[in-house]
Amino acid sequence: MIAPEFPALLQAFFTDRLLQQRRASAHTVAAYRHAFRLLLRFASTNLGRAPSRLRLADLDVAFLCNFLSHLERERGNCARTRNARLAALHAFFRYVALTDPAHALHCQRVLAIPSKRFVRGIVEFLNEKETKALLEAPDTATWIGRRDRTLLLVAVQTGLRVSDRSSPRGRDVRRRRSRSV
Repeated sequence: MIAPEFPALLQAFFTDRLLQQRRASAHTVAAYRHAFRLLLRFASTNLGRAPSRLRLADLDVAFLCNFLSHLERERGNCARTRNARLAALHAFFRYVALTDPAHALHCQRVLAIPSKRFVRGIVEFLNEKETKALLEAPDTATWIGRRDRTLLLVAVQTGLRVSDRSSPRGRDVRRRRSRSV
């Protein structure tokens, strides 16, 4: 049996794995496609070979680490963006390891590339002036504006997260003398 070439593996990864098997969202597919577009452009420039001529062996750990460094240095990507591109590469090489076990060691080495640590930003809270401006933004002359203002008021007064705010349903609102959610 002849081992599939890199272009065939890449196409199968997008069509079979992401779209059919995993039913990945359009956003995930677009993000992975962009990551590979950047990788193919980088490979073409640095290896002097058309993307259709690339081999899986060309994408070794050293080359992929250079690509990730390129994203940060030349493109100015932050660690989170670099890690997102690495996640796309990891997903592809996990797929290759399952599809073509002959490349399992190569895939294992690539999958060992760690994500880069980054500092999470501190969650800031709105001050009184910002809160007031947010509450005045909806147009209360319309039903949707009144609804939006009510949702914002509930969020501001209770400190609910977006997930908590989106889970209540109409049946959760009691419209008796004291209205409550």
